Amino acid sequence: MSRAASPFVLDRERVVHCSAFRRLEYKTQVFVNHESDHFRTRLTHTLEVAHLARRLAEALGLDTHLAEVIALAHDLGHPPFGHAGETVLDALMAEHGGFEHNAQAFRVVTELERPFPDFRGLNLSFEVRESLLKHRTVHDHPRPAGLEDGVIARFYAVGPHPPVEAQLVALADRIAYDGHDLEDGLEAGLLNADVLGKAELWRRHAEPIVAAHASVRLPALRRPILDAIQNALLDDAVATTAGVMADAGVSSVDAVRRHDVCLAGFSVGIERSVEQLETVLREAVYGHPRLVRMDTKARGFIERMFEAYRAEPRLLPARYVRRMDGVGRERVICDYLAGMTDRFCQDEYKRLFEPFERV
Repeated sequence: MSRAASPFVLDRERVVHCSAFRRLEYKTQVFVNHESDHFRTRLTHTLEVAHLARRLAEALGLDTHLAEVIALAHDLGHPPFGHAGETVLDALMAEHGGFEHNAQAFRVVTELERPFPDFRGLNLSFEVRESLLKHRTVHDHPRPAGLEDGVIARFYAVGPHPPVEAQLVALADRIAYDGHDLEDGLEAGLLNADVLGKAELWRRHAEPIVAAHASVRLPALRRPILDAIQNALLDDAVATTAGVMADAGVSSVDAVRRHDVCLAGFSVGIERSVEQLETVLREAVYGHPRLVRMDTKARGFIERMFEAYRAEPRLLPARYVRRMDGVGRERVICDYLAGMTDRFCQDEYKRLFEPFERV
């Protein structure tokens, strides 16, 4: 079979075959995945984002291959245990360049993955690597000024913003996690009609569906409600982005990069509704004692393991020890911890700190 003309198709092939992509299956999205087979993992989240990014790009006549591969790669740098893992690694690395999962995704595809004998990384196109560095949502805050690597500077020299396809991935990311966190929150029993009724976006789309199925419990109606919300957000994003692009008069990707602001987004009214919904999720789900307890435990795992590896680097696999002279002890330890799945992290913690088993 001949290779497709688009370089982004080859990029996609390399991303889905890399080990970091496979490990997303056992990395937390919001709920640790051993709690239920139905909760999202970082991998299923990624697949949902890729699906939505393709829909947005297709509706706007943009490059669907580029949008898809950016989406598939956008979370490759996430550590175990979701944002709790990122928070503790950033604190531990405060004096060594910090930690930010978008920059880590860039490290994964340019340095840490080495499946080919002729080059380091996955040798992805400039646009994909650039888009990973510049991925920005409510939960993503790229810090280019804090990155000492001179190679990274050239990705910002072309302009502060990524291509429109990458901006659409950021929207798809937000639509995906708001939707599936609602569903997982309902599955976990942390959300109910009273709590969700505080969000106008939920009320607007839920009330007619609930009224039409008065005898059906809310959990059984969640999918049609969430589909209605998702489609409304997609339609608004397409219409708003198309209008902004037309008004901006951009005629090239370089013009998009150098434009004053990002071109993709929601209308003002929908943005306010989405922010209100996210406030409900933050208070009822992310701030629930069940998740706070999980996050606290995860931070303790990672912090104690980091210090153990720093005190005795020979606890690490030999190939990581060999890299320390090049990038420093702390960065190598950070790379190792960030690449772990939740399951491996917990098993490694036991191997490091639990008493010896009796023979």
